[in-house]
Amino acid sequence: MDKTIPSAADAVAGIGDGASLAVGGFGLCGIPAVLISALYEQGASALRIVSNNCGTDDHGLGILLGAGRVARVTGSYVGENKEFARQYLGGELEVELVPQGTLAERLRAGGSGIPAFYTPAGVGTPFADGGIPWRHRADGGVAVASPRKETRVFGGRAFVLEEAITCDYALVRAARGDRHGNLVFDKSARNFNPLAAMAGRVTIAEVEELVEPGALGPDEIHLPGVFVQRVVPLTPRQAADKRIERRTVAG
Repeated sequence: MDKTIPSAADAVAGIGDGASLAVGGFGLCGIPAVLISALYEQGASALRIVSNNCGTDDHGLGILLGAGRVARVTGSYVGENKEFARQYLGGELEVELVPQGTLAERLRAGGSGIPAFYTPAGVGTPFADGGIPWRHRADGGVAVASPRKETRVFGGRAFVLEEAITCDYALVRAARGDRHGNLVFDKSARNFNPLAAMAGRVTIAEVEELVEPGALGPDEIHLPGVFVQRVVPLTPRQAADKRIERRTVAG
């Protein structure tokens, strides 16, 4: 039951070209930065990423994006990454934008064995009707457009069908975790990390504080170890390295 792996490099060694990855984090909060850096050093390319956002130009998933190692992104927010926008508009990157709540539920459904679900989000918009550019041509035209989604009426209200998301791997970061893979997340880091972890066939968690089995009370565990296959304990320096996405100063 000891799922600890000695290093991030060992944990991501088997991720191959073209792999799909669900990656946790909310902005730069709670991103698995150490695992992402290890994956960058490992060299896998043509990756298909599912994540709330794609980091910044020089941190998080942005370092894989900047190196041209990402082929497709499914996400809900891209506003802080200029390279992301450049690649998308230039036809270098395929992008599926998804409402944030829908993305969260698609990941949760994938981890729960639910193949699809209906939601009112997006009904009557191009998101449901299709035609949103997923990939541009180099000349600015549309190479791949989103398909039309199935809709049904329940109780007099229209809903759109959304398919669940599962990925080959999931990369997440937890504040605390034990050797069995039980994880606890801190505040906003809990937004997408548990959902991404559920959606991965092989889930790798970097843990800021590793504790022994039994140290975490059942009621404080946010994600049970059944969803986690590999645990990477971070050094104190790695655990303390947390970036701020946008600094503001109160007047």
